[in-house]
Amino acid sequence: MAQVTKDTLIGEALRINEGIAPILMGIGMHCLGCPASQGESLGEAALVHGMDPDQLVNTINEYLTAREN
Repeated sequence: MAQVTKDTLIGEALRINEGIAPILMGIGMHCLGCPASQGESLGEAALVHGMDPDQLVNTINEYLTAREN
C-alpha cells in the first residue's frame, strides 16, 4: 500500500498517484508543475500554505487507501 509522509517530495507523491493533485491544489498549491514544487516536501508545502502537515499527510493517505480498496 502506497503511503506518504511529511518528508515525501511533492514530485514523488504525484508519481505515486496523480489523483492527489486536487488535494494539493485545494490548499493553494497551484503550480504543481513548477520545478521548485517538485523538490519541496509535503510538510514544507503544508506549512507554507498555512495547513497542518499531519492533516495534509492524513488526507492524502486516506485518499490513497480508498483508491486501493
